[in-house]
This record gives sequence, C-alpha cells and structure tokens, in this order.
Amino acid sequence: MIFQQIVAELKAERDRLDQAIAAIESLKATNHRGGRPAGSISAPKRRRRGMSPAGRKRISEAAKKRWAVWRKKRAKA
Repeated sequence: MIFQQIVAELKAERDRLDQAIAAIESLKATNHRGGRPAGSISAPKRRRRGMSPAGRKRISEAAKKRWAVWRKKRAKA
C-alpha cells in the first residue's frame, strides 16, 4: 500500500515538472525583449501620415514666432 502511494506521488511530481519544463521552453521561444514567440505572424505595419509642405511651413512660422517672443522676454530680463 505504501509503495502505491509513493509511486502516485512521484507520478504527480513528474507531471508538475513536465508542465514547468513546457512553460520554460515556451519562454525560450520568444525573443530576448519579451516579444512574440519565434515564428509567429507579425502585426501589419502602421502607415504614418505625412505632412504637406504648407502644413510644415505653418508649423515652422508658429515656432519662429514663439522663439521670438521668448527671446524678447529674455532680453528684457
């Protein structure tokens, strides 16, 4: 009777070890940054929206105005 209990406990421990090994092996399949597993399908790349030349010019002029105000305040101090 005692031998059957010992064998049952050893088999249960073996099953737990097999699960732990499988979990560790699945972690090994991911890249070093913790991303997706090797061989998985990557997500589609996002397309960036461009800026028109007119929009770029508008932003540039606004920045120049802000810097001019900052320089003017700095000169007074």
